[in-house]
Amino acid sequence: MRERSAAHGAHGRPPTSRDRWEAFKKSPYLPATVLLFIIAAAAGLFAGSYTYAMANPTPHRIPGALVGDAREPGTRAFVAGMEKALDASLDLRVYATPAGAREALEEQKVFTIVRPRGPGVALDVAAASGATVAQLLTETGVKVGDTLGVPVTVTDLKPLQKGDPRGLALFYISLAAVIIGFVGSIQLSVHARALVPLERIAFTVAYALLGGFAIVAVVDWLLGAVELPFVHSWLILSLTMFTTGMVFTMFNTLMGRWAMIPTWGLMVLLGNPSSGGAVSWPLLPSVLGHIGRWLPPGASVNAQHTAVYYRGHQFLFPYLVLGAWALVSCTVFWVWRHRHPGGRDHMPEHAAAAS
Repeated sequence: MRERSAAHGAHGRPPTSRDRWEAFKKSPYLPATVLLFIIAAAAGLFAGSYTYAMANPTPHRIPGALVGDAREPGTRAFVAGMEKALDASLDLRVYATPAGAREALEEQKVFTIVRPRGPGVALDVAAASGATVAQLLTETGVKVGDTLGVPVTVTDLKPLQKGDPRGLALFYISLAAVIIGFVGSIQLSVHARALVPLERIAFTVAYALLGGFAIVAVVDWLLGAVELPFVHSWLILSLTMFTTGMVFTMFNTLMGRWAMIPTWGLMVLLGNPSSGGAVSWPLLPSVLGHIGRWLPPGASVNAQHTAVYYRGHQFLFPYLVLGAWALVSCTVFWVWRHRHPGGRDHMPEHAAAAS
């Protein structure tokens, strides 16, 4: 009787702080509480990263071409005025002929061409290389010419398509591929958890191909916003979706349920603002301008941009960036596939059948 009373007393005693903490750790309230702070921090970082990169674009270094003799009085005064107005961010390289300068512009080595034209100056820009840069150069050039009394003729050698006057369509389709790419992988991990590694990779390839096709079909065929080189753009978007999907799968393998944090940070908080799609790289903060080229969103925008407007001057670099991220992600996933939370070996019914 005494033993029973003692036991009952021990069982009925008020829980200590340690007991409450242990119960809290085992409850769903701990991850929910952690998520409260993570979501709040993500909201602030999301707003901050996009505002920092895009709200007040400022020129840092704008490569340009100068044709002919830089000592010609009108040209020299105009160049000095442009450098002063742009706070010395205009980096001009001298080319002997207009053809050489035009080739540099086609290869996206320069964003503008300055050349003598009669009593004044010709300022050639390329909106396709960056609408924000072309607008800045045009406005600044006209103001400087008016101030100096030098006639300035502005010509857009690479105009944007009519359905995309701000040059944002390529950024939007790349953004869609990036986000839907890793969201698709998240949905596979939730609704198709039993997929084994090869099946998971195969279904990632499948939704990437279908998703890339859908994006091109809607933007080009249905809306007519921008004329895309269909197969080329489709494959770029599909490679982008596959890459970001496998990046999430890699982090899911390494970090489990918290994989969304590094994926979101890498692709959305850092990658998209620094991609050069909404604001051209010369107007981004210098660190972002360099980092963006090495991340999947920037590589996707760069590849898409060149495919649409500079078809004869393709670069291998953005495809190598996307391919490297995809290869590393697949390799990490495959090597540590036993740590991935999915797969049929992890399913309760499989364990019950085996026992």
